[in-house]
Amino acid sequence: MRKKRSKRSRQIISEMNLTNLIDVVFALLIIFMITAPMMTQGVQVDLPETESDNVESNESIQVTINSRNEIYIDQYKVSLLDFKKEFREIFTQRQDVPVFVNADKKVPYGMVIRIISELQNAGVVKLGFLTLPFDRSER
Repeated sequence: MRKKRSKRSRQIISEMNLTNLIDVVFALLIIFMITAPMMTQGVQVDLPETESDNVESNESIQVTINSRNEIYIDQYKVSLLDFKKEFREIFTQRQDVPVFVNADKKVPYGMVIRIISELQNAGVVKLGFLTLPFDRSER
């Protein structure tokens, strides 16, 4: 005699098991959430606070002076003696873009003025300064 198989055993399961896929997606999401803050690049600078409007610019050259008086053009560190030559090489290729000075508030005033003087001698016309918004609650 033949055993009759029940119809239940012959039915095809048409649902996808998404549990493993969801686990992988959540694991990737957590990895990206943890590593994203570590991927920020740049030079750490404690900017002075002022009252001014935001400046929108797609492309610019940033000259940064940090609290240890180290000078950076965009992300490249240069010495004070080589600044003039290095900046002119970069600026001649992109003369129409604005230049922003990004100096730590602990940097001596004379150092910032010396950099600004070199920028003007190189022919910079569009010059700006990066600051933090002034916190009115601290008055």
